[in-house]
Amino acid sequence: MNGAQALIESLADCGVELCLANPGTSEMHLVQALDQVPRMRSVLALFEGVCTGAADGYARMSGKPAATLLHLGPGLANGIANLHNARKAGSPIINLVGNHPQYHMGYDAPLTSDVDTLARNFSCWIKSSSTAQSLAGDGVNAWTASMRANPDSQGQISTLILGADAAWGESKGKVSPPAIPKRATVDEAAIRDVANVLALDEPTLFLMEQQALSADALEFAGKLAAQHGCRIMSGTFPGRVDGGAGRVKLERLPYFPEQVEASLAGIKHLVLVGAKPPASFFAYQGSSSLLVPDGCQVHTLARVEEDAVDALARLSELSGADNATISRFELGDMSLPTGPLKSRHMLQVIAASLPENVIVATDSGAGNAAHPVCQSAAPHSWLSLTGGSIGQGGPVSTGAALACPDRPVLALLGDGGAAYTIQSLWTQAREQLNVTTVIFANRKYNILNVEYARLGVTEVGPIAESLFDIGNPNIDWASLARGFGVEAITVDSCESLADALQQSWKTPGPVLIEVLC
Repeated sequence: MNGAQALIESLADCGVELCLANPGTSEMHLVQALDQVPRMRSVLALFEGVCTGAADGYARMSGKPAATLLHLGPGLANGIANLHNARKAGSPIINLVGNHPQYHMGYDAPLTSDVDTLARNFSCWIKSSSTAQSLAGDGVNAWTASMRANPDSQGQISTLILGADAAWGESKGKVSPPAIPKRATVDEAAIRDVANVLALDEPTLFLMEQQALSADALEFAGKLAAQHGCRIMSGTFPGRVDGGAGRVKLERLPYFPEQVEASLAGIKHLVLVGAKPPASFFAYQGSSSLLVPDGCQVHTLARVEEDAVDALARLSELSGADNATISRFELGDMSLPTGPLKSRHMLQVIAASLPENVIVATDSGAGNAAHPVCQSAAPHSWLSLTGGSIGQGGPVSTGAALACPDRPVLALLGDGGAAYTIQSLWTQAREQLNVTTVIFANRKYNILNVEYARLGVTEVGPIAESLFDIGNPNIDWASLARGFGVEAITVDSCESLADALQQSWKTPGPVLIEVLC
């Protein structure tokens, strides 16, 4: 058994069931190993950013790491934007990056690069000196590091950079998997500190991220909110949160700093549960970066690596909230609007058309705006743009569909972000994934128009306008989709959008809906 097969066998024994691959010459022995270990499913993507984004979506929905197979430094570099998003989401991922043998490095061949430096931007664990004898063990260590805090993920990204000689050399065999790492338990003093805050009966807000947004954690948080009148809120772009009718009512931190300041005004105590203090997404002249209100005390109930579910459960019991009646989202008016696709009507159509238990992935302004509207719709899971790097929606929806083949998936994409990773459609077609992709074709980077206006610019000059405009020439999304093997339709009214969405849920495999707006 060579090092490559020992590595893949060991990862499969750890429970790694999926490899998202875009291999090259340096990875041929790993490809051969995947052929010999069919229990690890191998899925090809045409671009490395699709591999990494799909691994992110898979992790958010399954709580388990997928492997990516990437070709040297340039291949890893192509995937970094979505690895950035995955790091912010707390997604466990194991990157397998092929490299030249050490004896070949000194010749500065065309694909030689400093892969370690690239990997440091997002990796919690890196190994680049594997031998054929150590490779299987290094793979198991990469898995352990990626599962730092389980279940209900706050995972990490591990990157194993392996020379081709480590893959083709003779191995001692596979390595047995260790126990799944467990989360640290919150100290009792932190529980009592927050219980004392609740007893003060002063305006209090729980800011929740990562494991604190799991279903079990939100049940306890909902009891605390009902019993003590405190507010519970997610960050602006949570990695995953389950919402819709019947789910615990949860606020969401706004995007712009002045909106955050208005939302948090009057809060005397900010309790962090798997979260960091709120900061402005971007820096603005004359605006504070840290958005904690003046006079507000910040308390930490659970750090990101600690067991937030256990901490909230203990706090609920200690503060007498266990029998409180939780406030939940209720099903609203799901009547369909008619006529032209105005923004508000478009979002209402999407909410009214959501099927039960759908997974929604988004990286667009319109997709983000749809979130509050959809809280009065069918129960769903929402996967947000955690790191702000657009081009994640298509890949993340692909990974979510691979993780949950029994659930429908809806990708809400802006046309700017969709152009980054449109290759996702090909993988969806090849694997016959039940993904409905909606592209809002407004022919511009609309968020940049908004940000430009925030500078106080009232007249946009021709150069600036050209840099925000992606309508010259117009992209024919329906034709692109068909070229990738995906059924497509273009809509321009509420009625046609509603019909297209309803038809997509009945159609096996992927569908693209181009929305002219």
